[in-house]
Amino acid sequence: MLSKNINNLEETQKLAYKLGKLVKSGDVICLIGDLGAGKTTFTQSLAKGMEVNDYVTSPTFTIVQEYEGRLPLYHFDVYRISDASEMYDIGFDEYVYGQGVCVIEWAHLIKNVLPKNYLWIELTHVEEDKRKIHLEYTNDYYKNLAEEMLAE
Repeated sequence: MLSKNINNLEETQKLAYKLGKLVKSGDVICLIGDLGAGKTTFTQSLAKGMEVNDYVTSPTFTIVQEYEGRLPLYHFDVYRISDASEMYDIGFDEYVYGQGVCVIEWAHLIKNVLPKNYLWIELTHVEEDKRKIHLEYTNDYYKNLAEEMLAE
């Protein structure tokens, strides 16, 4: 597990943008944190790093939004999912085992249907503009990805 203090919005955006430059086909990024912690902001900057030109919004009501960049980006917001098995109704397996990158907001709600390997990112409030980012990983690939993202 890795952690870093984030002092402002720009630092959050910089980290996410860097991750967007690093991700590869098939990567799964899980985002958790309270309302307003910065999950969608993080995803927007990650998308810019992936060369997505569309405006990225949280797909709260549609569950998944697809964007084209250097790789397809599949942005999930599973806040309204009442049972993780509902994910299969939207073709979740095709997304997470496909050629794009999946970013899943509120991923803890569907943890039992996540693939075996992923990068887990938790954003927590410290003060008004300050956050803490906690990174957990399921294998060496995601550990290296997390370390590279946090490297100065």
